[in-house]
Amino acid sequence: MEFKTATPQERRQYYREEWDVKDVPRFIRDSLYQREFGFDHYGRGPNDRYKVFRNSDYLRKFMRVRTPFAAYSSVAFYEKPNRRDGWLKSELVFDVDAKDLPVRSCECGSVCEICLEQAKEIVRDILDTLQGDFGLKNIYTIYSGRGYHVRVLDEEVMPLDSEVRGQIVKYMVGADVPRSKYSRDGMTYNLEHFTIPFGYPRVFTERVKKSILHLNEDIMLEDVNKKLVKDVIKNRELILNNQWGPFKNKKGPLRYKKLIKSLAFLNLSLVDAKVSIDLKRILRLPSSLHSIVSMKCTEINNLETFDPFRDAVPKFVQERKD
Repeated sequence: MEFKTATPQERRQYYREEWDVKDVPRFIRDSLYQREFGFDHYGRGPNDRYKVFRNSDYLRKFMRVRTPFAAYSSVAFYEKPNRRDGWLKSELVFDVDAKDLPVRSCECGSVCEICLEQAKEIVRDILDTLQGDFGLKNIYTIYSGRGYHVRVLDEEVMPLDSEVRGQIVKYMVGADVPRSKYSRDGMTYNLEHFTIPFGYPRVFTERVKKSILHLNEDIMLEDVNKKLVKDVIKNRELILNNQWGPFKNKKGPLRYKKLIKSLAFLNLSLVDAKVSIDLKRILRLPSSLHSIVSMKCTEINNLETFDPFRDAVPKFVQERKD
């Protein structure tokens, strides 16, 4: 599929013939009056901010009349959203953008089927960790147009400050090398190869494995030379069976530690951490049009079956082919 910017006529067609305010997820519609809305009318970024809608009908009328280039809503809940005053709480958000992945299996230079699938894989891991390790349940996954947003609305996380959210991000992506030993239930485990099947060491192991499996010889890892990268790529299939030994030689321990530390730093870029720690962020409004690529920002009911090139393509894009 070729990505093209939607024309003003195509935007009008989308918002007046295809878009329905009921496509805005209920978790947003139920809190409209507590959220700030922002709009980009000219393709230069959100320049129309501090909008508030008392109900869905006001939002419906605005979108159909203005047919914005982009529409956004806040992750924050306010007492006075038209001033961004009286902050109450904020969703915890993880932004995975396919075009910004630190290690990509494709060379598209933008967004394609391959890197979008890789972004989807990262989202799948985040969801598993949020649900399995943190026990969170009120989670929504959104296709943003060029990637994915994971939005968490569990009441125990929404009041958290930016510092705590930053620590959660590091846990999610495997951005901290685990301690050399790890204690659980009165037992102490050696973590030389990070293969303990629970908690953060398990998360870190899985994230490092996947980063290694997607490495290419052009990647620049801090404090790691090209030869080590080539050796890692040559032997990387072995780590699927937790065979870490071939990564070592006489200079192995030092090289190994440098590699693991560099991969941990690389993993921090799997998501946009600035989005996660920003308590007053605005995100693309689900159901709105991402005009730059002519894709719908879409709530996902089933991540496994979701196909952006089938489920997030507006009718006017299909008609371009005819």
